[in-house]
Amino acid sequence: MAFDADMRTDRLRLKRWVSIWRALFVLTVLIAAVVLLNRTGLSTGDRIERLVVEGVITESRERDEALKKIADDPKVKALLVVIDSPGGTVVGGEALYERLRTVAAKKPVVTVMGTLAASAAYMTAIAADRIYARQGSITGSIGVIMQTADVTGLLAKLGIATEAIKSAPLKATPSPLEPMTDEVRAAARKVIDDMFDMFVSMVAERRSLSREKALELADGRVFTGRQALELGLIDAIGGEEQAKSWLAEKDPALKDLPVQNLPIPDPEDDSWPTGRAFSWLLNRIFNEKTQISERVTLDGLVSVWHPNLRP
Repeated sequence: MAFDADMRTDRLRLKRWVSIWRALFVLTVLIAAVVLLNRTGLSTGDRIERLVVEGVITESRERDEALKKIADDPKVKALLVVIDSPGGTVVGGEALYERLRTVAAKKPVVTVMGTLAASAAYMTAIAADRIYARQGSITGSIGVIMQTADVTGLLAKLGIATEAIKSAPLKATPSPLEPMTDEVRAAARKVIDDMFDMFVSMVAERRSLSREKALELADGRVFTGRQALELGLIDAIGGEEQAKSWLAEKDPALKDLPVQNLPIPDPEDDSWPTGRAFSWLLNRIFNEKTQISERVTLDGLVSVWHPNLRP
């Protein structure tokens, strides 16, 4: 009987310690979460979100979903778009433009151009209510391009012959494996002209320019920030500080709100804590840079200025 009493006492003592350790674990997790949020600058209260657009712009379901959420989030009072990009696919720029316009219908959106914001990146920029650029920012390059090559001569020298059985002459053209005919060239030109017309119309509408003026500026050339200001392609010279001041002028309640980066999940990583979002989080915590190698492949029409496609 004494032995049974000792066993019950030991069990009760063990249960008590398990409960204590469980409570300590939960408390530790809560404290760590609070510290993590404070160190990363993440906030669930009123805030300004910052969307960073870097590298070649392509379609992104994850980016679009993140922007849709902040458009409907009453705690997000404004969106700051920071761009350093040579452009990208026409559809990528178009999709991002439309999503930013959706956000702008509900809250202020301001763009800040960095070193480069050309082609599809300029298409992205004009979705904002106001555009800032540095004096030395490179922007413009309004236009669309489709590139191909003719390697049939080289293949012939190597003794290689190619053949394609197609349902119609314009199927899978232009192709580097066959010379470009006048018919193929004309068909490609119609596609380019149609997308160019769309781009010019967007510029004319968003920058309050006549179509004639927009066409004059849409010859593919790039402009410095100073030139873009003079031509009406941007609104002012400045950076994030000036952009935030403009937001505060529109609504004084925005003046002291925290600005935090909008994390975009990596579509190749389904689990947490792996992936680009967590790498970004670690970078913020430890103030270190994590190198993530990406290979970008552009298919279809592009609106891009000197892309860096090296892995």
